[in-house]
Amino acid sequence: MSEINSLVAVYDTHVGAEAAVRKLQQAGFDMTKLSIAGQEYRVEEGVVGCYAVAHGMKYWGKMEAFWGGRWGLTGTAFFLLLGIGPIVFAGPLAASIVGSLDRTAFGGGFNALGAGLASLGIPRNRIIWYESNLRADKVLLLAHGTSKELLSVRDHLRSTHPQELDLHFAEEGLAAA
Repeated sequence: MSEINSLVAVYDTHVGAEAAVRKLQQAGFDMTKLSIAGQEYRVEEGVVGCYAVAHGMKYWGKMEAFWGGRWGLTGTAFFLLLGIGPIVFAGPLAASIVGSLDRTAFGGGFNALGAGLASLGIPRNRIIWYESNLRADKVLLLAHGTSKELLSVRDHLRSTHPQELDLHFAEEGLAAA
């Protein structure tokens, strides 16, 4: 079991996820503890890609307005995941997925995305659910921190109306609310 506490919010649209990120930014949440994952729409022509720049990422593709935001998220990755499609990741989840690619076998029978989520404290049964949300073109927003920080994040995010808002605590005695 991971020692990391995580919150996962699922949004139906990139617009909803962007509003959530801005809300957390305004509340002073540490953006280095925030991750985002979502599909890039398939394009027939042109360049799709991203790379890290100071305090954000440079992004080309149809979702440039969303992914090109200067939110201060650390780390970026763009992968074509079989069964899901082209996915962009930003934040600690990107680093976790890249780290899982260096291992010859993913623990617990997970793919790279599942291994990355597991290393951030997400339970196995929820990993499958979050992957299915990505397949359905939903956007995942993950926050990592102390239980107190995540309870505050949850309170801020409720007003952004996520489809789902789950807490996953590593500390014993704390139940996900």
